[in-house]
Amino acid sequence: MNLWIALPLSAGLILAFGIFAVAVYNRLIELGTNCENAFAQIELQLKRRYDLIPNLVECVKSYMAHEKSTLESVIAARNQAAAGLKHAAEQPQNPEALQAWIGAETALNGALGRLTAVIEAYPNLKADKSVAGLTEELTSTENRIAFARQAYNDWVTGFNSNRLAFPNCLVASLLGFKQNRKHVEFADAHKLVDAPRVMLA
Repeated sequence: MNLWIALPLSAGLILAFGIFAVAVYNRLIELGTNCENAFAQIELQLKRRYDLIPNLVECVKSYMAHEKSTLESVIAARNQAAAGLKHAAEQPQNPEALQAWIGAETALNGALGRLTAVIEAYPNLKADKSVAGLTEELTSTENRIAFARQAYNDWVTGFNSNRLAFPNCLVASLLGFKQNRKHVEFADAHKLVDAPRVMLA
């Protein structure tokens, strides 16, 4: 008699656990997909930024022949950041790849800051329409990057909270979600809104 009670009870518990596990899995998949889509928006804006930087360097090159090392460091930092982004996008859940890319972005922000400081010292550059137009585009792009980064971090927070919440945490690792996703935070995050710009005289 006990067997007839135990079997349906066990089957019911297994079924309930299966339904719960499926619900947790589907929710984490949905949140993970939203994280990846939000990261793609950061990637899109950063690629636009990477395309603008060589154009800006080309525009200022003729005015700044003796600042060759500054221009070369901007291009080198841009190339390293672009390579880091590509690597991070291929492995969105790899914290080491993400950290390497964030470090490259921080270096690029520093190089752009130095370029901006040098540009400020050249009155002719400050009045150049091409340079002003490119820096305005960079400003707009930096603002979009900041918004895209915030959206990504919001989705990451949702994913991490859902993964760690009880009772989800009991099955998340078993379902393949073994670690939290990493937020994208640049060391000079405040400078992303105050983008490199040339103030016209």
